[in-house]
Amino acid sequence: MIKNIKWIVLTSFVVAACSYDDGIPAPEAELPPIVAGEADFSRYVSLGNSLTAGFSDNALFIEGQNNSFTKLLADQFAFAGGGEFRIPYMNDNVGGLLLGGTPILGPRLIFNGSGPAPLPGGVPTTEVSNILTGPFNNMGVPGAKSFHLLAPGYGNLAGIATGTANPYFVRFASSPSTSIVADAVAQNPTFFSLWIGNNDVLSFATSGGVGVNQLGNLNPATYGSNDITDPNVFANVYEGIVNTMTANGAKGFVVNIPYVNSVPFLTTIPHNPIPMDAATAQQLNTSLLGPLKQVLTLLGEGDRLQLLVAGPNNPLLLRDESLTNFGAQITAALTAAGIPAPQAAFLGQTYGQARHAKRTTDFRDFVPLTTQAVIGASNAPAPAPFNIYGVTFPLQDQHVLTDHEVGMIKTATDSYNQTIQSIAQTKDLVFVDVNSTLNQIASGGLTVGGFTFKSDLVFGNTFSMDGVHLSARANAYLANTFMEAINTKYGSTFRKYNLGAFPVLYGINLP
Repeated sequence: MIKNIKWIVLTSFVVAACSYDDGIPAPEAELPPIVAGEADFSRYVSLGNSLTAGFSDNALFIEGQNNSFTKLLADQFAFAGGGEFRIPYMNDNVGGLLLGGTPILGPRLIFNGSGPAPLPGGVPTTEVSNILTGPFNNMGVPGAKSFHLLAPGYGNLAGIATGTANPYFVRFASSPSTSIVADAVAQNPTFFSLWIGNNDVLSFATSGGVGVNQLGNLNPATYGSNDITDPNVFANVYEGIVNTMTANGAKGFVVNIPYVNSVPFLTTIPHNPIPMDAATAQQLNTSLLGPLKQVLTLLGEGDRLQLLVAGPNNPLLLRDESLTNFGAQITAALTAAGIPAPQAAFLGQTYGQARHAKRTTDFRDFVPLTTQAVIGASNAPAPAPFNIYGVTFPLQDQHVLTDHEVGMIKTATDSYNQTIQSIAQTKDLVFVDVNSTLNQIASGGLTVGGFTFKSDLVFGNTFSMDGVHLSARANAYLANTFMEAINTKYGSTFRKYNLGAFPVLYGINLP
């Protein structure tokens, strides 16, 4: 009845010759000297999460670290008095981590011709317990939320098992009891960057909303890994970080948080990928969807369900826990219509909060890439034909980010961004609105330097193979954006990178 839903096959990739009119330096004789202006770049320290670290293709690896926007900035700062920029390098270009010799994180992803796939034969060699000697200027820690930057013990090896420590920070923390900010400020930075807050909503989004909106809970020690951080917690933490970093007069720039539901991890799979022939559509409409829709219509919510049609684009069936649960009413109505009580009870329990996915200008459900493996698969405990995920059995909470959950993310993100911009103004720091830039990329594209950045997976120039983190080319574009803002604020004269010199995809073999 249902074919396997496969990756969207990308049948061709045409590389056109481009005229790089942005980021190409003029002949050497015409170039003005690079000057620092009013800022001191001698000790640059960057704080943040995976975006700062150079995480790409679902892993941290040497080539990604070298193409991080922070490393690209530091290379330019070196022309204006910038000092050494030390990075806690991974051991290889495979990615992944070992703990006591056992893999705890897998290798990076590559493009296998049709979609993301693990690096063939990729075996991690980076052992977490081999502690590096710092200090390190790139303090980006993949997975870190805002409050983690201030948390003592976040780099304690013993805390990995309990979830109170981060293996990436364990590798380069100066001591088991230190915090990310403590190690950063100990270097007495003269210039810093801060891009934090993405993970305060990202894990909730990519998990399909499996988590809690902690609005009103001011104790982050009680939060789960996929929860949304309370905006007041974020504001207090963010202010504390910036106050600490600027206490000795350091200048710097801060970056706001993009709407995480616009990344290809959540936008690649459409809301309506179900193919259906006429006979199967009629059968399911008669035996399941039609009777359910009649009951829901009597309850005033018949638009929860649509009747199936012959064609390739029927919507996914999902469970939305924000809806009123009409399980008891469905059970009673079907029992009264002569359906055996056990079957009526099963239908009521299964479809009480069921609806079909929608995407309109003001209502959008998002399907994570990981759900692709589930769509069309059998939910074995349920009886046929009521057991096909996304077709006759609703996708569950972890399979879909619903419109209601998207609303919670947007509210939190807007609050975080107000905090970031306000504190930047108060502290006279450079503020960079990356949210607007990525919104433009997601809404139709942004052409820069002969390249069009889109939010498409694989060939959109913007995102790496994990559908969340940025490509090397996008990191170069961000570095250019940040330097432009720094030049404007401090009178510096840093030069833009040629975007054509940076790859979109990393191949199997890296240096």
